[in-house]
Amino acid sequence: MGKKRVIKKGETGENADGEAKASGASSKAGHHVARGVAFVRATYNNTMITITDDRGNALGWSSAGSLGFAGAKKATPFAAARVAETVVEKVRKTGLQEVAVVVSGVGSGRDSAVRALANQGLSISSVRDATPLPHNGPRPKKVRRV
Repeated sequence: MGKKRVIKKGETGENADGEAKASGASSKAGHHVARGVAFVRATYNNTMITITDDRGNALGWSSAGSLGFAGAKKATPFAAARVAETVVEKVRKTGLQEVAVVVSGVGSGRDSAVRALANQGLSISSVRDATPLPHNGPRPKKVRRV
């Protein structure tokens, strides 16, 4: 199971490099970021938004299902706008001002999520569509002969 490291009073938790050890929520509270990346995943069943810093460390996330939307209501533009408002409220204390938006998926909440991010006071530097597209895909099944 590995060794357990005990830190005594007065001792700081430092790595071998001499850097202070990050500890969960306390590091995010003091984590000030000016620019970040907003990943919007809009599927047929749900809309999820994750905001990260430039290095890819997640600052906050939310989804329509976690806000209490159920069934077909999770994939609506209204739910996507509420998700964007919630996730921006979560990362407000980090000082985030500018985001690059990466949109993935074909759901109906794509556009309203990006609009809601802009309406919450974030300046959007770029919008990129990262929806996966098949390059002809796998070989089709052979024709059925009866």
